[in-house]
Amino acid sequence: MLIPVPSRRLLFVASLVALASCSTTEDSKRYTRNEAAALLKRLEVVTLELGEFPFDGPSAVIDGDTVRVKGLSASLRLLAIDTEETFKKDWERQAFAAGWEAYKKKLRGSSPRPVKMATPLGEDAKHYAEGFFEGVTQVRLERDHPGEIRDFYGRYLAYIFAKKNGQWVNYNVECVRAGMSPYFTKYGRSRRFHKDFVEAQKEAIEAKRGIWAPGKMHYDDYDERLRWWAEREAAITRFEKEQQTHPESHIALTRWDAMLKLEQRLGQEAVILGAVQDVRMGESGPSVVKLSRNRSSSFDVVFFDKDVLLNTGLQFKRGEYVQVRGVVQKYRDARGLDHLQVQVSLPGQVLAPSEQLEELLTTDTPAGDSEKQDEGE
Repeated sequence: MLIPVPSRRLLFVASLVALASCSTTEDSKRYTRNEAAALLKRLEVVTLELGEFPFDGPSAVIDGDTVRVKGLSASLRLLAIDTEETFKKDWERQAFAAGWEAYKKKLRGSSPRPVKMATPLGEDAKHYAEGFFEGVTQVRLERDHPGEIRDFYGRYLAYIFAKKNGQWVNYNVECVRAGMSPYFTKYGRSRRFHKDFVEAQKEAIEAKRGIWAPGKMHYDDYDERLRWWAEREAAITRFEKEQQTHPESHIALTRWDAMLKLEQRLGQEAVILGAVQDVRMGESGPSVVKLSRNRSSSFDVVFFDKDVLLNTGLQFKRGEYVQVRGVVQKYRDARGLDHLQVQVSLPGQVLAPSEQLEELLTTDTPAGDSEKQDEGE
């Protein structure tokens, strides 16, 4: 059964339609306002299998993990892959021209975590995608979870399939098999194709393809990246296992209906999963940890005791997924606007990533995982 997204999301749809109708590109002109609206409406439905969409072959490829579907103004962020970046700016090319080792060192800088950067392998990934979609005029789009519609930047999340020899082939999996990307679990493992991705990555590593080939100019810190992603993935998988038992109280901020569910829990306890976006230490008033929802909105976790916040360690967890338990409350700001929040009074109400997640890290199949199951970023 297809469940329409509430009407407030249709305002966003309307804005995208307006953008599509204002485009001056030749391809966009082929779509009337009604045709573009019809395509967008399909992407705004809570379902796994979105169906077939018109595609413009290699010219629709932005890079190895981002493509555009004809008639839509928003691009697609392809799930479970993270190809290296392409060279888009002059300063990147100039820095690269100074030498590969110096370039990597400069781009990493003092970052405690691996960083994204343009590389020759990133260019190879784009060329691979262009070759994969050569002659493709229709693609099939599917989601990993019916409730996870867009990423942090507003791009639609999808698996993309192209027909090869009469069969629909999952580009996301084949990109990993070709060594153009690792199996990307930073935002959670694939609920539907986990085993396919694991096997594809194993094949690519054993064959030393792409990013796994020694001597090529690609990231040299994949061991570090994979460990970091695995910690985040384990936190998400643990939460989703608990969510299966407590579907009403466990709320992931990445889902389109997160705020609706939190509103329904007003005055009741909820367990919330979100990534730490910012930590604001109050000098005289409360401290606030903001959990990100998207680029323009976040959810507040409030600490009236700064020592409690410091004991949770959240000040060191920016960008990481955490689990917070508390009673959902509402407050009105100076402008008269209502906001939902939870207050934390004990460090034990916060569960942050740690290295003690071996059981989840070594479990091959998450609870509820299957080829086409819709319950499990």
